[in-house]
Order: sequence, then C-alpha cells, then structure tokens
Amino acid sequence: MKKPTLSAPTAAPAIPRFQSFDLLATLVAVVRTDGVVVFANAALEDALGTSRRTIEGSQLPDCFTEPVILHNALEGAGSNEFAALRYDAWLKPLNREPMPVHVVVAQTDTPGEAIVELLPLEQQAKQDREERLIDQAQANKELIRNLAHEIKNPLGGIRGAAQLLQMEIDKELTEYTQVIIHEADRLQSLVDRLLAPHRRPHLVGDVNIHEVCERVRSLILAEFPRGLRVMRDYDISIPDFRGDREQLIQAVLNIAHNAAQALADRVAAGDAQITFRTRIARQVTFGKQRYRLALELHVIDNGPGVPDSIKDRIFYPLISGREGGSGLGLTLAQTFVQQHHGLIECESVPGRTDFKLLIPLP
Repeated sequence: MKKPTLSAPTAAPAIPRFQSFDLLATLVAVVRTDGVVVFANAALEDALGTSRRTIEGSQLPDCFTEPVILHNALEGAGSNEFAALRYDAWLKPLNREPMPVHVVVAQTDTPGEAIVELLPLEQQAKQDREERLIDQAQANKELIRNLAHEIKNPLGGIRGAAQLLQMEIDKELTEYTQVIIHEADRLQSLVDRLLAPHRRPHLVGDVNIHEVCERVRSLILAEFPRGLRVMRDYDISIPDFRGDREQLIQAVLNIAHNAAQALADRVAAGDAQITFRTRIARQVTFGKQRYRLALELHVIDNGPGVPDSIKDRIFYPLISGREGGSGLGLTLAQTFVQQHHGLIECESVPGRTDFKLLIPLP
C-alpha cells in the first residue's frame, strides 16, 4: 500500500449499495478476494487516518502487521472454505502506533467479494462494559422497585402497631416504642428515596449544563466552605439540550457530594479539589448507538480513589465505600442520566477519580 498523504482531497462518495456501512461505528471494508479494497466506510477512514479515495483500490492486507493472515482468509472465503472467519490482528494506522483489532471476514452474495469488519479490542471492551452497565441499571431498577414495594406495606403496619402499643403501656416503657417508630420512619425515608426516580414525572425543558454545574458548585461550597476548591473547566460552545434540569442537578450533586465526602482528609489539609469539566464528544458510540455529538461532563477529584473491593459494583444499590453511606447516590445518578439516554462511567486511581457523564446532543 502506497503511503497516503493527509492533504489528499475529500473522500469520494460511498458506492450506493454500501452507503449504509457509513452509519456503523465499527470499521468495515468490502474487499475482493485478491485483497483489493472496493469500499471503505467512514469509521475505517478515521481509524487509518487517510481518505476513502486513498484506501479504495489499495491492498487491505498491507494495512496489517501480518498481511499474509488476511490474504489467506480472503482466499478461503473465495473458495468457500468457510462462511465467516474470526481472528485477532494489529492494524497499522497512518503515523500512529498499531492498534489491536478483532477481524471478521465474511462472504457476500457477490462471488469474489468479502466483507472485512474490524472491531478495535479496546472499543469492544468498552462496548461490553457499557452493555453491562445498562443491563445492570435495568436490573437494579426492577430490584429496587420490587423491594421497596415489598418493604413499604409491612413497614406501615409495624409503625401503626407501635403507636397503638404506646398508648396502652406505661410511660417508662414508651422509649422502646419510640425506637420502633423512629426506625420505621427512617426505613420509610429510605424507601421513598428508592422510589423517587420512578414516581416523579420526567419534566422536560431546555437545559444549560453549565447552569447545572454552577448550581451544584454553590451547594457543595455551602456545605464545605473551607479546604475545598471547586474548579471550572467549561466549553462554553456546548448548546442547550432537552432534558429534566432537576434530575440532572440531582445526578451531578450526588456524584460531587460523594467526591467531597471522600476528600475529608484533603479538606482537613486544605488541598481538596473537585473539577467540573465539559466537552463535546464527536462520533461516539454508547448504549449500542452511535451519536454525532454528545455532552461529556467530567467530575474529577483528587481523593484516595474508589476502593478496589467495590470498583465493579459502585452503581449497585446499597453499595457504599463510606461508613454510614446509604449506597444510593450513584445508583440514582445513573438512573437519572439513563433517563436522558446517557451513561455514567468511572475511572479511578489513588489521587484521581473521574466520573464521566455522557448525554447525546441534538
């Protein structure tokens, strides 16, 4: 394959019968069984760092560190040795380090032609992780609703019985019934919080993400007036979008409040920091869909990091890394963001924890 130049003209239009491949997030090429590229989709253009016009007509195997494997696979497809073949390989983008990909070679209805699909292994792992988060959130939602309803009815009976008993017993024994009533009220409050996202209607309006961040910032600084800085790193070009402002405030507040509480030692030392960072992400895939534009909101702190023992379960209900924590803050935050067709991800190491909210933009 000849070395392409980045100054090449804009890529040629897609061949009509292959246009739908441009909508895919995965890298796709239609290749003759002799290795010559007939069509390359937009995602493959981006990955190789060159234009479709340059890729088409060239040898696709030359884009790999071990071209002979793909040559053999294409020959096998051409001679009907198999309908589809999978293997792992290294793709060589222009002026970048080779990247690991999972290669799928499949026959088409046209003799002498095959489809080669390339799944970046990091992207595949990311998609698998996102799918697990979505499935987990759905399971959490059903579990929470069912559990809350099962608790609520007997809880009311326990509280009522304690009140009736209190009227019948001696005064010196009422402290015991008061304990029952107090604990029943505490559990009722917990149940109400569990059911809150499913009870309140989704109130949609125009949302400015920086107004959301500023509201949360003022609430956090009011609670932690000393020893904590809340920094802003905003992309002011981000447009307003349709959403539920109060739900998003609550989601960001839950994350930021968790961060502030995890920073207790640094707050005492006077060097605690939380950063709100907003960016626009382009051509991103999450929740099994590809979006042209998405909002990225990062809530970053310089705390001790999420404990390894709960890293994979932080969005589960009733999982908390803090003594006395309810373990509902992140669960509710994920629920609220998913109601906006978005997702929350977390990357954490000691000294830096980054919660990233992704929400599609129009």
